[in-house]
Amino acid sequence: MRKLAFLLLWACASLVVLVLVTLPISLQTHLIAGTAVVAAMALLKAFKPGGVWRLIALALGTSIVLRYVYWRTTSTLPPINQPEDFIIGLLVYLAEMYSVAMLALSLFVVSTPLPSRSAPRLRDDELPTVDIFVPSYNENRELLARTLAAAKGIDYPTDKFKVFLLDDGGTDQKRNSDRIEIASEAEQRHIELKQLCVDLDVLYLTRARNEHAKAGNLNNGLEHSNGEIVVVFDADHAPARDFLHCTVGFFRDHPRLFLVQTPHFFLNPDPVERNLRTFLTMPSENEMFYGIIQRGLDKWNSSFFCGSAAVLRRSALAETKGFKGRSITEDCETALELHSRGWHSIYIDKPLIAGLQPASFASFIAQRSRWAQGMIQILLFQFPLFKRGLSLPQRLCYMASILFWFFPISRLIFLIAPFFYLFFNLEIFTASGSEFLSYTLSYMIVNLMMQNLLYGSCRWPWISELYEYAQSPYLLPAIISVLLNPTKPTFRVTAKDESVEESRLSEIAWPLYVFFLVLLLGIAMTITRLIAEPYRADVTLVVGMWNLLNFLLAGCALGVVSERGESQSSYRVAVERRCELLVGNSVVPAMIENVSSNGAGIRLARPISDIGRDSHLAIRFAPLSKLDGTPVLPAIVRRVTSHEGTTSIGVRYIVSEPVHYRLIADLLYANSEQWTTFQKSRRGNPGLLRGTVWFYALGLKQMVRGFVYLARAARPEKSLNALPQTTTGESP
Repeated sequence: MRKLAFLLLWACASLVVLVLVTLPISLQTHLIAGTAVVAAMALLKAFKPGGVWRLIALALGTSIVLRYVYWRTTSTLPPINQPEDFIIGLLVYLAEMYSVAMLALSLFVVSTPLPSRSAPRLRDDELPTVDIFVPSYNENRELLARTLAAAKGIDYPTDKFKVFLLDDGGTDQKRNSDRIEIASEAEQRHIELKQLCVDLDVLYLTRARNEHAKAGNLNNGLEHSNGEIVVVFDADHAPARDFLHCTVGFFRDHPRLFLVQTPHFFLNPDPVERNLRTFLTMPSENEMFYGIIQRGLDKWNSSFFCGSAAVLRRSALAETKGFKGRSITEDCETALELHSRGWHSIYIDKPLIAGLQPASFASFIAQRSRWAQGMIQILLFQFPLFKRGLSLPQRLCYMASILFWFFPISRLIFLIAPFFYLFFNLEIFTASGSEFLSYTLSYMIVNLMMQNLLYGSCRWPWISELYEYAQSPYLLPAIISVLLNPTKPTFRVTAKDESVEESRLSEIAWPLYVFFLVLLLGIAMTITRLIAEPYRADVTLVVGMWNLLNFLLAGCALGVVSERGESQSSYRVAVERRCELLVGNSVVPAMIENVSSNGAGIRLARPISDIGRDSHLAIRFAPLSKLDGTPVLPAIVRRVTSHEGTTSIGVRYIVSEPVHYRLIADLLYANSEQWTTFQKSRRGNPGLLRGTVWFYALGLKQMVRGFVYLARAARPEKSLNALPQTTTGESP
């Protein structure tokens, strides 16, 4: 009875909204209503940012969005008997409706996301047995050593977990290849990694053939192990020591739980963050997904496996005969299948691993192309909206995650649409400039405010638009390819531990420069038409402003593909660890202030004359992980600086024994709280107005930098490394 009453109330409310949205009102009345809604949303955000007031603000914004949709649908489409106008107008309309649909799905998924949960702490005798899989293909020995050492250092009874290196780069197929260089490299890798596993006391597994990519590699691991719980870490995802204690406890209390997923946290910036210098001051691009969206999916039992940093129940995987591999995104496909079989998932919003992102823009695009193609494969092979076994919320959640990847189509339509009016005089909408400006401006402002309410400190204004625009020219061919031939895409491993050593233009930068120049021509054409056709100035101004916004966005994207050289081979992480330096027969108290995979910055308690550049020493500290004896980490001094009576040194590790990898992993990865602290330090909501001003100021700077890089690239004798390389973050 209560459910029926709720449904009736919901139906009545929907009917009232529908009537209000479709009321015929004047342009002046719409302007007043839109202004009132914007003001109300701003006040609610300022004084009542959470709870039911947040939902009221989102509901107010939705009313304006629906009013805009009604107006666009009933009043603005060109006549069908003018096909040249109608086709272009319809494409723009469909692109807008796609954006509205994605906003609606976002509202459903993340309007009230779940808070993060804490796993119950289990006694040692309650802990399940665990197999940790580190799948690998072409990653180097040093990177694998750090990840394996961190996994081995996890705080868990040693008789209850095993670590496996799943090596797909040393398979029988590759070692017996007809190409001698491939066979020789695979054989050498096989020997080196087997010895590394012996040294680190982990298990080495390979297989006969490279079949079904990562899914096949993981399934081979399942066949050669028997732990109740399976953990997957990518080769560049090193875990903190509390990873298992923060996750496995859920499985005791939830017998139908198949997955506990944790965020992917990264030590290094992605190419956009590095080239724009925002890594230290602005939330990372992936934080919107892991900080908000996954928590929203978790509310609907739809948080999905993300390929790494995840804990899975073996008995659940047995139902699906292991990890699914029909698509190249085996993680989401596996989760979809298990959700449809009645299994459940949990998401923990606490970073428990530290990984590496692609360093070059080309590698970044290759990674995103694989994600886009894999998700579209799932759409074509599984079509979650009608997949048996899923609840309606789960269907909507999976469709939201998949349909997002069609953004390049709508983004490029929005990019080129103004040209049809400016250059070819085609009518892309039938409305006066004042009507279009009134309805569209209120819609855009409300849309941005709703995004800011939904994602707040995890995504700043216009950053999503920048990422989407910068990716669109490259992802569109990948999307078309998979739509035409769904079985064609193959799994390609993202480059790990790479670096951009010299400042340069990305090798795939040219499409963004072409778009920028065309948009510049659009500005010139706007001015020309304003002079030549003053009687159409209102429409021309509206379309010209649309083109100008695209132009400023394109200018910022030029900075994205202007690759800054990295002065350091690895990224430093701030820590505070007491230590002692063993220098000859002296013991010097010191503080480790920052660490990387290759070295550390250390502040001495007192100056000492025995320490200079190229001096050899050893670092002794109390490890967080369990290690036999009191091992020390040898190092060589590469830098000595003195300031106001204090002395600091920079050292580079000298790795000669397996225990040294364990010590480096302990310094760099063991403490998960440092990742949480770092994330919080760069989260903050600048607000719509301040964030917009900051973004477009940044865009103008990056536009100039993009053409400086282009000019230098045209004169290769002028090194880009001569350009000023600021190291400070840029923030609003």
